[in-house]
Amino acid sequence: MKKIVIGLVTLIVIGVASLKIADIVVMGGDSYYVQVTTDGQKQTERDDQGQNYVNYDYVLPGYDQNGEEKDMDFSSMKNRPLRKDAFLKITWNKNKGVTSYEEVQKKDVPKKAQEKLQEVH
Repeated sequence: MKKIVIGLVTLIVIGVASLKIADIVVMGGDSYYVQVTTDGQKQTERDDQGQNYVNYDYVLPGYDQNGEEKDMDFSSMKNRPLRKDAFLKITWNKNKGVTSYEEVQKKDVPKKAQEKLQEVH
């Protein structure tokens, strides 16, 4: 009986660990860099309780560390547009698209991505 319980506990632990690893793989992604050049497209919507909220939608060219381009389609859940000329590091996942972004300093943008961004602007 003890062996069966130990075996079941081991299987459960392995199953939970596998799910955690799958979440990390699915939600991770590749880094791309963009420079905000527009105010975005303002979208006003209502939530389930009838409250209005504002999104700003963006489609900007992003570049990875090797200078490879991919269009980044994402939304900002703020009541104002993103700061113009700001540099963003975007995490892009092949299954989910853009999963996150954060503002970075120009010096933190890889050289090849910087060169490509300067060509565009």
